[in-house]
Amino acid sequence: MTSPATHYKKQDYSHLKKNCLDNKKLFEDPEFPVTNSSLFYKNPPHGCVVWKRPREISDDPHLFVEGISSHDLNQGDLGNCWFVAACSCLALKPDLWPKVIPDWKEQEWDPKHPERYAGIFHFQFWVFGEWMDVVVDDRLPTINGELIYCYSNVGNEFWSALLEKAYAKLSGCYESLDGGNTADAVVDFSGAVAENIDLETDFHKDQKKQDKQFEDLQKVYNRDGIICSSIEAASHEIEARMPCGLVKGHAYAVTEMKSVHLEKEGQAVPLIRMRNPWGKTEWNGAWSDSSAEWKNIGGVERNKLGITVQDDGEFWMSFADWCKYFTFADVCHVINTPLDGINNPWNEVVHFASWTKHLDPLKNRCGGCINNKNTFLQNPQYVFDVTKDMDEVLVSLQQRDMKIHRMIGQGENLHIGFTILKVEYYRKDRLLYHFTPKENMHMSEFFEDRTVCRRWMLPKGRYIIIPSTFEPEKLGDFMLRVFTHTESGCRELLEPVVRK
Repeated sequence: MTSPATHYKKQDYSHLKKNCLDNKKLFEDPEFPVTNSSLFYKNPPHGCVVWKRPREISDDPHLFVEGISSHDLNQGDLGNCWFVAACSCLALKPDLWPKVIPDWKEQEWDPKHPERYAGIFHFQFWVFGEWMDVVVDDRLPTINGELIYCYSNVGNEFWSALLEKAYAKLSGCYESLDGGNTADAVVDFSGAVAENIDLETDFHKDQKKQDKQFEDLQKVYNRDGIICSSIEAASHEIEARMPCGLVKGHAYAVTEMKSVHLEKEGQAVPLIRMRNPWGKTEWNGAWSDSSAEWKNIGGVERNKLGITVQDDGEFWMSFADWCKYFTFADVCHVINTPLDGINNPWNEVVHFASWTKHLDPLKNRCGGCINNKNTFLQNPQYVFDVTKDMDEVLVSLQQRDMKIHRMIGQGENLHIGFTILKVEYYRKDRLLYHFTPKENMHMSEFFEDRTVCRRWMLPKGRYIIIPSTFEPEKLGDFMLRVFTHTESGCRELLEPVVRK
């Protein structure tokens, strides 16, 4: 994560800025021009769009006003609550956001030296395993003088609008951000590993499971991890408001997790704080802004939690209610981030490869899932060792982001997943003709998501990971990340060894 970033479109921010300052002109980005092609590919905005620089919107523009906060940004006319929710989480992580918004002091407006401003900014995103530096000019789309996409609660603050523009450039246009996955944006901001948790299990009925889940998520959050959640919705229920105030088919950011002590009962209640990217419309049940439950905790503790009785989109709820009402949680683990001087205990191995087709079936690498018994082993194969009696193994399979292809009527993800087979300890070559019985097999689900991630506790032994598409002969690139707490020796198995 500390390696230098690659210049997206070969645009060097420092070189471009110097050129603008030398020529006394404001930057105009030729790679993301102020034309309709940068706005949309199918559905134009509702109104006449005028691109304006921040100085034309505010007399005193700034990148940040009084620092960075999860309250700084609100969703505009795009259906990109997933992106805005991820930004809200990012703003709470002081060790993460300066990587996404590098050299922010140098990029900030200096009212004492206006001659140093060149109308150019840059942001960094983790794209398929490498940090990418994306340059944009400061011209933003407006209708009737108002920003039409992401905007700050403070009228002269522009970090969120400019960050969104850079992400739109990376995705092809603004409309390509309409619909997406919060976890994908978090990964792009951090290089994290995204794990999806299905909350429709019996968490809300099993107190022990619920307590363990709260403890696990709180550890992730306190280690700079990022958590978002949503409520499943049918196509006709998208953004439908429930009687409890929550919105279906909508991404929420987790902005705090705490256990509070009730004064009279003497017991602790696990609470979770959420933020709606709309900046309004809140939960109205127990522990909402003005609910009676707050009378049961002391004023000092209540002040520490920062309770505000206003419709600002942020609210508390009990963890039990969160498990009950929300359907999915995206839990993003930030790997190898120092915590109090101690490195995260994960050992990571990364492999980049492709599902490819070859005239020789033995050289095929696109055999589909295990249902395709004749071709399944014609997939890439990776061997690793578990050296402890039982050890936790986390596997993440990511395909390339396809949003940029939406503009040409494509952009659909492949159905991807992986299978783990326990094999003989001495195995050093590819499996070719058979695989281990089902009792020695672990499988992920197959999804169209950009990333599929699973973790298991595995006994000591040697294993093979087989990443695949669900159907055979589906081609594409992938990145496999394998995390263990001890050295696993994870490596690709190539051509079979011929034994004499």
